[in-house]
Amino acid sequence: MLKLRILLAGCLLALGMSSPRIAQADSTPVLNLFIWSSYIDPALLTAFEKKYNVKVVETDYASNAEMSAKLKAGGDSQYDIAVPSSYYVPELAAEGLIQPIDHSALPNFKNLGAKFQNPSYDPGDKYSIPYQTGTTGIVYDPAKLKNVPESWAALYDPKVNPNFPFVLPKGEGRDQIASACAYLGLGFTCATKEDWLKAAKLIVATKKRPNFAGFVDETPARDQMKSGLIAISTAYNGDIGQCYADGSCKTLKYFLPKEGTEQWVDTMAIPAHAPNPKLALEFINFILDAANGADLSNWNQYSSPNQAAQSQLQGILQTEMFTPSAADEKILYFLPPLEGAQYKLFNDIWTSVLQ
Repeated sequence: MLKLRILLAGCLLALGMSSPRIAQADSTPVLNLFIWSSYIDPALLTAFEKKYNVKVVETDYASNAEMSAKLKAGGDSQYDIAVPSSYYVPELAAEGLIQPIDHSALPNFKNLGAKFQNPSYDPGDKYSIPYQTGTTGIVYDPAKLKNVPESWAALYDPKVNPNFPFVLPKGEGRDQIASACAYLGLGFTCATKEDWLKAAKLIVATKKRPNFAGFVDETPARDQMKSGLIAISTAYNGDIGQCYADGSCKTLKYFLPKEGTEQWVDTMAIPAHAPNPKLALEFINFILDAANGADLSNWNQYSSPNQAAQSQLQGILQTEMFTPSAADEKILYFLPPLEGAQYKLFNDIWTSVLQ
C-alpha cells in the first residue's frame, strides 16, 4: 500500500501538479505525510484513513538535511506532517518552516511521559510532538573485544581496540562531536566553539588509526558487524533490538557510555503552510492514543514517548534496553538546539572533520 501511495503521488507530480495531494481526483480529504522511510506501520495508516474517511499520501526521506531542503524548496506548502529529529526543530522553527502546534486539538497529549511534555529542544512542545524515541550507545562483538569498558573510551582510546576494524557514524555530526566531548570530560551537551574544536581534533586523530574502517552510519554499521566486517561502533538501541528479536545479532553487546549519551526523539511537526493543518492535528492526536502509540512502537521496535502506551509494549520493548533504568536516565541527554550562526559554525567544523 505504501508503494502504491508513493507511485500515485509521483505520477501526479509528473503530470505537473505542484503538490502531492490527490484531492483533485475526488473530494476525499488528503493527509500528506513526509516521513523517514519504513517508519510507520501501514496498518496504522489504514486505520487512520478509515476512522476519518481520508486518504494518506506518504513521501519518504532519508535524512534531516533532505527533509529540510525539501521544505525550503516549497514543501512547507505541500506536506501536512513532517517528522524531524528533535535537534532540527529549533532551526526549522527559526526559519519559519514549521508552525506552532494547537495543543487544544490534542486531548491525547496528556499521554506523553513527563520528560517529553516540556523538552529542552522545544519548550512546551510549541512546534513539535514526540513520535518515537530511543538511545544512542555502543555495540560490540564480545568474541573479538574483551573487557570493553562501558565508556566512550571503547571507541576513542586505541588501547581498548588496537587491532579490530571499527567505524564512526558520518551523519550530521551532532552525536559524534558530543561523544568526543563526553570522553574528553567536556560533557555530552558541549556547546562552545572551543569544546567542538577539541572534540573534532580527537575524531581526526581517531580516523587516522590503522584499524579505522571509515565513516558509516549506525544502521549499516550494525549490518557490517553482523557480517563480521567490524568489531565495534555506535548504534541505536532500536536497531540492536530488531536484530536481537530476529536472532541475527544475539551475541552482540550494547551499552550506554557512562559519560553520557543521547536520548534521541523524532517528532511530528506541521509545515508552515500545510494544505490541511486540521487533519494534521487529527493525525498527531491519533498517534498519541495509547493503543496506537503501542502499535507504532511494536511495529518499529523503537521506544515510545507515550507513557500511556507502556503497558501494551511487547517483547524486547519491555526490557531495560528500551525502558531505561533510573541510573540510565541520569546519563541520557537531549542534544542541545543550535540555531543561526552557531548552527553554521558547527556544520563547518563537522565538514572539516570529514575532509
